[in-house]
Amino acid sequence: MNENEIGKIVVDAAVELHRDLGPGLLETVYEVLLAHELQKRGLAVERQVSIPIKYHGIEFLEGFKADLIINKKVIIELKSVESISDAHKKQVLTYLKLTNLKLGYLLNFGEALMKDGISRIINGVII
Repeated sequence: MNENEIGKIVVDAAVELHRDLGPGLLETVYEVLLAHELQKRGLAVERQVSIPIKYHGIEFLEGFKADLIINKKVIIELKSVESISDAHKKQVLTYLKLTNLKLGYLLNFGEALMKDGISRIINGVII
């Protein structure tokens, strides 16, 4: 399964979850439930994955944690905020660069409509 196929499943599951529960819950609630939905759909889901930072030959594990990594190919960062900032998008972009992955999604469950809370980020390009 390639990144785009995984992405379609992720977006469909996020939209369904948001439609069923609505906005306003804690990010951790959406994280647990989205992980469950994606596993039901046959995807391998890792939660709270440490992303090391390498600097001058030293590796730091304390740097970042990705909310979800799907099939070791797609990073998912979840938010439940009124609006997304450029800093949130840059966070996903940084995760992609540090992991050498190609595709990431920033999903904001705080939006009234989930379609307005989806940012697709391709290693170096924010769409």
